Amino acid sequence: MNKGPLLFLGIFLTLAFSWTGIVLTNHLTVGQIGTYIDAETGTAFPQAVPGLAQQGKRVYQELGCLYCHTQQVRRPGFGADDLRGWGERQSVPRDYVQQERLLLGTMRTGPDLMNVGARPLNAEWHYKHLLDPQITSPGSNMAPFPFLFEMRKIVGQPSPKALQGLPPQYAPPAGFELVPTHRAEALVAYLLSLKHEFDYPESIPVNTSGGKK
Repeated sequence: MNKGPLLFLGIFLTLAFSWTGIVLTNHLTVGQIGTYIDAETGTAFPQAVPGLAQQGKRVYQELGCLYCHTQQVRRPGFGADDLRGWGERQSVPRDYVQQERLLLGTMRTGPDLMNVGARPLNAEWHYKHLLDPQITSPGSNMAPFPFLFEMRKIVGQPSPKALQGLPPQYAPPAGFELVPTHRAEALVAYLLSLKHEFDYPESIPVNTSGGKK
């Protein structure tokens, strides 16, 4: 008796049930998650990313930032993300409902950026870090991105966007200034928009007995 068709059917059904249980069920479940309305303020979370930051997200992708930086904070006890200051809670599916494309990343060569906008780092710090990470983080293995900045002659008043307090190797000559390009401004706007601190009901850690901490 030729058992080939029966064997094929068994393998097909096994794969079909596995796909349905693992992929389709989770897809349908996550697809039902929406924004959460804060009962006290009426604000919807997560909040939509502004237009300039949306442009910066594309720059983030073009530069390959996601190859070295993740955007997914692990829960306490599953890594040292909380101890490193990457986030006070674990990331949950609702954090990503406003995003058309998720940039979860694949490696933690650099710090996780899920909440980089909530850290005490202003735009000036980010610009200098992009120009040369050694300025702000000596010993960093991150590549510099000097092409995101433009050296130009000062015409009239200096630009309020010009970088200040640069080390000698980057200090512009007299009569010139170093200013971020539009791509740099968009990228920094995107980084500053990365704030996922609101506590959703599902983001509150649970203890081993199943209760909320």
